Amino acid sequence: MTIGILCAIPQELGHLQDALAGEDQRVEAGLRFVTGRLDGHEVVLVGAGIGKVNTAVTATLLASRFGCRLIVFSGVAGGLDPVLRIGDVVIADRTIQHDAGVIEGGRLATYQAGHVPFFNPTDRLGYPVDRALVERLRDRLAGFVLPPLSHAAGGAGGAPAIAFGTILSGDQYIHCEATRERLHRELGGLAVEMEGGALGQVCEAFGLPWLDIRALSDLAGKDSRFDFAAFVHEVAAGSALILRRLLPVL
Repeated sequence: MTIGILCAIPQELGHLQDALAGEDQRVEAGLRFVTGRLDGHEVVLVGAGIGKVNTAVTATLLASRFGCRLIVFSGVAGGLDPVLRIGDVVIADRTIQHDAGVIEGGRLATYQAGHVPFFNPTDRLGYPVDRALVERLRDRLAGFVLPPLSHAAGGAGGAPAIAFGTILSGDQYIHCEATRERLHRELGGLAVEMEGGALGQVCEAFGLPWLDIRALSDLAGKDSRFDFAAFVHEVAAGSALILRRLLPVL
């Protein structure tokens, strides 16, 4: 059965499409879905566009129209954990929609998407990735080393790190050091992006396993927009390489 792969931007998509064999294209809802084989595995590859709504639409089509058995987001993100560096890769074991919740007293208290505490309360926060799947990924990546980034793309000479943890999602591009620090402190996020939380929500509704794989193109602080523009193409190759390494165990 087919694995669905979605990306947000052309720089993410290109690394995978260049390696795709036997392409067959189909347009649904204005999106170009490309079916083929990636390293011998049947996949459907699509550029979803940026943000949670675009991801939700695309993931729903991958599940309902293409019958995908698992859906993966491969792309870039901003780093929240100060230990991480540009080029490091974060694989989600949980995603949280950090922009969903209740605004009170001038600030947002993050709450589970689709819920409010006084109407349909829940103890849940976020969408966990299947534990058995995460363990397979850890085993598959044991000893795997990514190539160093070039100095032009922010590389420091060593191999990028690979980390598992919480990834935050919201329809906001984080270009603020204070917000970066708060999101890491309050929600424990290693990285922040604009799509993975929606992917988790849709896949849970369909009963499908899913993954969110992100290489850090910036550090979500005051210089993030400049870092992103300079590093995104080369950094995106890291998440694509990780995905291709993981395909045999998905």
